[in-house]
Amino acid sequence: MTTGFDLVTMGRIGVDIYPEQTGVGLEDVTSFGKYLGGSATNVAVAAARYGRRSAVITKTGDDPFGRYLHRALGEFGVDDRFVGTSAHLPTPVTFCEIFPPDDFPLYFYRFPKAPDLDLSPGELDLDAIRAARVFWVTVTGLSQEPSRSATLAALEARGRKGITVLDLDYRPMFWESREQAREWVGKALDHVTVAVGNLDECDTAVASREPREAAKALRDRGISLAVVKQGPKGVLAVDDSGEVEVPPVPVDVVNGLGAGDAFGGALVHGLLSEWDTERVMRFANAAGAHVAGELSCSDAMPTEDQVLRKLGGNA
Repeated sequence: MTTGFDLVTMGRIGVDIYPEQTGVGLEDVTSFGKYLGGSATNVAVAAARYGRRSAVITKTGDDPFGRYLHRALGEFGVDDRFVGTSAHLPTPVTFCEIFPPDDFPLYFYRFPKAPDLDLSPGELDLDAIRAARVFWVTVTGLSQEPSRSATLAALEARGRKGITVLDLDYRPMFWESREQAREWVGKALDHVTVAVGNLDECDTAVASREPREAAKALRDRGISLAVVKQGPKGVLAVDDSGEVEVPPVPVDVVNGLGAGDAFGGALVHGLLSEWDTERVMRFANAAGAHVAGELSCSDAMPTEDQVLRKLGGNA
């Protein structure tokens, strides 16, 4: 069965190894927690928390960490039928340091290559991609072959049907240069209806860090909904109905990593619920704030009730 998914994401998966001590460098950490990670995977987990039928297209290594990820996906209610295996590549792990409120260095161990970048066009279930109510891809998938060709093939098969999202998710360590990334992001923008990113990611996509200018540039590319995250200034969203700007939700930050993925899963839920744009943005902001107040990413993804409590009971 390849129909019936509310959300299919495509992109990174790995194991997050997060320190249980904060405010110190990794050289001084003595214990760690192990979690399911990867932005596209976290978005699928976040949507599943709201009862959405989610699946992720990706690959792991043929190793104990790969087996752990399959098990964790099942426990989170995310379908793993499209999660393949690269027998010759290890499952990636990611370490972080935690210096609240705003410094969270990441260390990616994706060598010699991450299995999720080993995904080729011939491994895709294009029927499932076309049938999903929401299809979500990330910029990282464009950074290397064969994943680049697979990502573009998936988007071309999708044909801007329904809600097709590009998470701008620009990570400089995965690219030779910002200019190289801009070239391939531009090709992907031709196939999506929603683009989501922070100011630096918008600079990569459309060469602008000014929020309204970036949103206009995205809209000029045929994007129906442009979402620009402005950090402490909140979120700007522009669609056919106009412009909405929503302030951030106050939170005592524990770990800012994963907040954007929580925002993404909540965005999907709000769009599928056909809420107005302001309500979607307020809900997504609150979901991100909830995760920012927790240590882990996937484990911390909130339910709808938890998000509403963050909003003071107001949807």
